[in-house]
Amino acid sequence: MRFLKSFQYAVRGFVYCINNERNMRIHTVVAVYVFAFSFFFRLTRAGYAALFLTFACVMAAELFNTVSEELCDMIASSFHPAVRIIKDMASGGVLVGAFFAVCVGISLFWQPEGFRRMAGYFLSKPAMAAVLLLFTAGCAVFIALGPLGIRDRIRGRNSPAGKGKRHP
Repeated sequence: MRFLKSFQYAVRGFVYCINNERNMRIHTVVAVYVFAFSFFFRLTRAGYAALFLTFACVMAAELFNTVSEELCDMIASSFHPAVRIIKDMASGGVLVGAFFAVCVGISLFWQPEGFRRMAGYFLSKPAMAAVLLLFTAGCAVFIALGPLGIRDRIRGRNSPAGKGKRHP
């Protein structure tokens, strides 16, 4: 039972990060798009393995960045130069991961034929292009407001995104 509880705690931590960190929502949306569009390209199993490892590294870096920010905020109630350095290094780790994720993406998706297949698909199926546009608009709202902001808007609470950032 403890083993199953550990998964519950891990999921709760991931959900907390999604709810409270805009950058994690950006990473998640980008991962969904990259995976969905990957089917237009000729990726091998090794290519998909590299893709999934890349997703995992960037998201894990964002989770650790959030951990460092939360710990720093808990420890230091006011500005401290060491806290700034710790937070900068943690966000630098995410930047390094994201930069190399782009490099992996270029390596895997530098296939002009794949882009032609993708364009041909959406040009030949305008309904799917419309679905893509609607999904993209939904993703923009998800990134900007987050799940809690969307929930609050639906319930009629006019709290702007980011206000009351931390939810238990």
